[in-house]
Formats: sequence, C-alpha cells, structure tokens
Amino acid sequence: MSPLWLLLAGALCAAAGGELFVRGAVGLAHWARVAPGIVAATVVAFATSSPELSVAVNSALAGNPEVALGDALGSNVVNVALILGLALAVAAIKSPRERVRRDFPVALLVPLGTAGLCLDGTLSRLDGVLMLAVFSVWLLTTANEARRTRSAAGKVLGARHRWAIVLSCVAGLALLVAAGRLIVTGALGLAADFGIDAFIVGATLVAVGTSVPELATAVIAQLRGHEEISLGAVLGSNIFNGLFIIGTAATIHPISVAWRDVVLSLGFGVVALLSAYPERSGLIGRWRAALLLGLYGLYVLAIWRA
Repeated sequence: MSPLWLLLAGALCAAAGGELFVRGAVGLAHWARVAPGIVAATVVAFATSSPELSVAVNSALAGNPEVALGDALGSNVVNVALILGLALAVAAIKSPRERVRRDFPVALLVPLGTAGLCLDGTLSRLDGVLMLAVFSVWLLTTANEARRTRSAAGKVLGARHRWAIVLSCVAGLALLVAAGRLIVTGALGLAADFGIDAFIVGATLVAVGTSVPELATAVIAQLRGHEEISLGAVLGSNIFNGLFIIGTAATIHPISVAWRDVVLSLGFGVVALLSAYPERSGLIGRWRAALLLGLYGLYVLAIWRA
C-alpha cells in the first residue's frame, strides 16, 4: 500500500477510534465514580501514549533511541501547540483548579528537568531510572487524589453497562493504535527518499503520527462537550512522554543527545505550555488557538532548518 493510502487509512481509524474511546472513557469515569479529568490524565493518557511507548521500546532495542527521544519531545510540542490548539479552536476550555495546581506545574517542570539531565550530552540508564521514579511519584499522587475525590457522578455521555464501556474503550484504543502505526508507516515512507536525520524524523513526522490518538481524543471530546477529557489527555500524555517514555528508552539504551536539536523541542514545549496556561478563573480562551497553532508552525520551520 502506498504511503498516501496508509495516511488516509490512519485518519479514518483515528476518527472512528476517537469517537469510541471518548465514549468509553466518559463511561469509565461514571462507572468508577471518578472525575473524568483524572481518568483522562491517567488511563486515557497512558492508552493514547501507547504508540510512543512502542516506538521508544523498539527503537531503543534496535540501538537507535534518538528516534524515541525525538518522538517523545516532538509529541509534547504536538500535544500542546497543535492538538490543544485545534481543541481550543472548537471551544474554550475551563480547567479545574486542582489540575492547574497539579498537572500544569509538573508538565512545565518535566522539560526543564530533562534539559538539566541532557547537559552532559547523554541520557544515561541512571537518568532513565530517575525519570521513572519521578513519574511513579506523580502517578501515585494522582491515584490518591482520585480516591479522595471519588463521588457519585452525574449523568454523562457514555455507555451505561460495564461490558459496553470496556468494549468501547478496547475497540477505540485498538483503532487509535492502528491509526498511529498506519500514519507513522506512511510518514516514514514519504520521508525515506529524503535521507532525513533520525531525531528530526522522530520530532516531526513520527511525533505527529504517534500523537494521532491524542488528537482524535481531544478534538472529539471537545465536540462532545467533554473539555475535561481533552485537557486531561493532553497534559497527562505530556507527563507520560516526558518521564515514562523517555525514561524507559534511556533505561534500555543510553541516549546520545544532540543539544542543538533537543533544545528546540524542549524550548518550544515550555513556551507552548506557558501560552496555554489558564487564567485565574481556570479559563483557556479560544483566542489561544491561533497563538498555539502559530507556535507549532514556527516549531516545524525551526526544526527543519536546524
């Protein structure tokens, strides 16, 4: 199958999978009596980051973990600048106060910490273990908050029966993972003739391809009026990518860091998060969409010219 047909098939899988997965995620939150935003920041974020995890493990085992690093850092820029930008183009987002206090600061500190670990030119196995330890602390903190805030949920869109919730989640995730793989394969096929650097391919083409699950989930959640899921999935995915995905890849195989390439992705990632930071009321207005999408365009231009 030609790369263009693979890209089209991936887009169709993303649309269908995103619809099913959002319905299943909201149903899961109703079933577990947990705020949908917490489910999005943990279960949904981990599930939608599965393509990045697959890329990280496979590339690290193949001795080319730079692709994993580029994919994870590039995906974080894609998540906020492109995906959150498109979600905001659909509707403004009201961020719960607890997310502003918990997830936004962590998402901002992760790239800064990664920059510090990269200063010596290598992400070692010890660095990877440290990242995984920090990730575990964040995950436990979020799980404890979920237990504290567990309450009877109101009526929400989603399947009401447990088997239907599970089926919707599994089918949606399967389609989203398939979409990511199809788009990654198609993108790499289109790039193969140009002899592009592994990090740049990872930070742009592969990053967009593996972020298709987050894109479909966030946009469809906005269209269905579940803004807490779109924001939670984006922030949670960034934390997963920055700590769990890179940490796993570095633990398997130390990563040689080309500082010039890495600083662009890290810098744009921080600027994108600052650009999306909510007002005191927790509102992220629709006008931020143009700012974030313009920032993503500058990022792509900068990294291809680097």
